[in-house]
Amino acid sequence: MTVLGLGAAACAPTTGPLSATNNPSIYSVHQPIVQRTDFVFDVAVAGNGVSAGELDRLDGWFRSIGLRYGDSIAVDEGTGYAAPNARADVARVAARYGLLLADGAPVTAGAVPAGSVRVVASRSTANVPGCPNWDAEGNGMLAPQGTSSNFGCAVNSNLAAMIANPDDLVVGRDASANGTGRTASRAIRVYREGQPTGTQGLQQTSTTQGGNQ
Repeated sequence: MTVLGLGAAACAPTTGPLSATNNPSIYSVHQPIVQRTDFVFDVAVAGNGVSAGELDRLDGWFRSIGLRYGDSIAVDEGTGYAAPNARADVARVAARYGLLLADGAPVTAGAVPAGSVRVVASRSTANVPGCPNWDAEGNGMLAPQGTSSNFGCAVNSNLAAMIANPDDLVVGRDASANGTGRTASRAIRVYREGQPTGTQGLQQTSTTQGGNQ
């Protein structure tokens, strides 16, 4: 009876909340977490657009925040009258970094000042907190019917690091032809505009100098 009781206890399912050290399923508790940061910059408009001086300020701000591929740029014109060419002027500066303007701007704190447009640069990052996790193995807690406490860390950490737009982990990607073509054309443009490595020439090395005969 004692032996049978121990066998039944060993086969009993693990109870309690799902965690890294208590996971009898094949579902990973280590999932990517996406965080978004919005950077805000107000640009003064003059006449029908943005002056060259203000565009230089905007370009300097883009450099200061390290604007890069994967960031999203939007223009909030506020509720007042905006210069008709302001959006196009901002788009030209963003194009220097290989970025297109988003259709809508996220909600930010404070109202857009009169005579200005607000440029919002959004940056999303993804990571998997708590990885790697070898708690169960280190403490000898791994149950025969449970998965490793590190289960899912490798796959999901690499997914979070490699995805071009972390927001796709949350809302997915629109399968429209327009979106697919836009993404493809961006990659082709980067390929065409990239400078071939062969134009730099080959490094000259010498094997006749140094050493004693």
